[in-house]
Amino acid sequence: MGTAFDTAPGGRHNGDAMTEPEMSFYDAVGGAETFRRLTARFYEEVAKDEIVRPLYPEEDLGPAERRMRLFLEQYWGGPRTYSDERGHPRLRLRHQPFRIGPIERDAWLRCMHIAIASIEPEILDDAHRRALTDYMDMAAASMVNAPI
Repeated sequence: MGTAFDTAPGGRHNGDAMTEPEMSFYDAVGGAETFRRLTARFYEEVAKDEIVRPLYPEEDLGPAERRMRLFLEQYWGGPRTYSDERGHPRLRLRHQPFRIGPIERDAWLRCMHIAIASIEPEILDDAHRRALTDYMDMAAASMVNAPI
């Protein structure tokens, strides 16, 4: 799982010269605190959304929030805690039991777009914001498993 912002550990070789590693997306946007804020804001929206909330069977959204945060941190170049605890993400398989149509996708994205918009531009610049939004749009579309 990686992004265009990831680099190989220890730097890249450029001929005989070793270059400094580029900063991961995770580090560039403020690391754990930014992903904590993003997922907290997302789940605040989920909790009050009549379309998305029923997709979360647990009464307490805390465990779902933690799983998403760990997944996103790992995906964007942070700690590998998600895989250490849960194995391969298998996102489509994990979401298969839930009926997700275009309406659910759009409601989920509304919650996520609000969460992304809540992160200040000093922390999430335009390029990083676009990459994050594009990923979320793609991920949400790939979870759709029902025609309506």
